[in-house]
Amino acid sequence: MDEKDRQRYDRRARILKAMAHPTRLFITDELAKGRRCVCELTELVGADTSTVSKHLSILKSAGIVSDEKEGLKVYYSLHFSCVLNFLDCVDDVIKTCAVEELDLVSGA
Repeated sequence: MDEKDRQRYDRRARILKAMAHPTRLFITDELAKGRRCVCELTELVGADTSTVSKHLSILKSAGIVSDEKEGLKVYYSLHFSCVLNFLDCVDDVIKTCAVEELDLVSGA
């Protein structure tokens, strides 16, 4: 692997690591429905503002979400909705594996 490949894979890994947390996946799903302020996300997640802000910071740093300040509120939205396609793929893998495991147990 050359340096250019290494950099590309490092960047991919950074994005996947940013998404690799249940709360950040939940936030991504919520932002797929439309932009939200931190206060709304805090309520939905059920965590304190600093925790939700940290999760948003990680997602923003990876380029997954963007923010926009309006007065005293900061609104977040998905910067790239294509991440939802990846999450659909993850759900397909989960479903397929569950069916295959059920087939093993049931002897079908």
